[in-house]
Amino acid sequence: MTRGFRRVRGEVRARLGDDERRVLHDVFTEVYDLLEDPARSEPAEADPLAALVGIGTAVRPPEDPALARLLPDAHRDDPEAAAEFRRYTEAGLRERKRAGLQVALGTLARPAPLRLNQDEAAAWLVALTDVRLVLAERIGLRTDHDHELLEQVAARLAEGAPDDDADDAADDDAALDVGFRLAMTLQLYDYLAWLQESLVEAMSASLPNEPGR
Repeated sequence: MTRGFRRVRGEVRARLGDDERRVLHDVFTEVYDLLEDPARSEPAEADPLAALVGIGTAVRPPEDPALARLLPDAHRDDPEAAAEFRRYTEAGLRERKRAGLQVALGTLARPAPLRLNQDEAAAWLVALTDVRLVLAERIGLRTDHDHELLEQVAARLAEGAPDDDADDAADDDAALDVGFRLAMTLQLYDYLAWLQESLVEAMSASLPNEPGR
């Protein structure tokens, strides 16, 4: 397993195993696809100037809660202002996030060790944040206490004993599957959190010391 990101000779580096690269490629790609603007598949807008300057049609948060975490309302106490702000900014925000994820995906194809410049490291930082937000929303993770509760739920589901009755056995199998998926998602979330923390430390190592230090 990687030792995380480190600062080496002005670069941010990490040694990622093949399995880690595949997992990161998969989660980056999933969020990249999630952020695709649905307006792209719709007929051309009646106002070509609006399309040219990036003014979209979205005025409400996405229905998918995970996507809504990535594209939150800017004015929660003022629905009208939030709708107008979203119409002018959501399309651009989607594209910026997708561009960052594309940068991160592109670097994964490089030979070991993975080497990032500052712009690429910044793209990774945002990409990891977005992936973690999506994972957290999918499993209802918002606080440290939630994490503890989800671990307990996963353990209880995984400990379900098989039953001789066919229907009960099917329920047990389903519970085991849910428990396994929940446990794996928590492990992935924790891995990404650890990897992101090491990236922040590596990027901070390049910052000049404060006066007087």
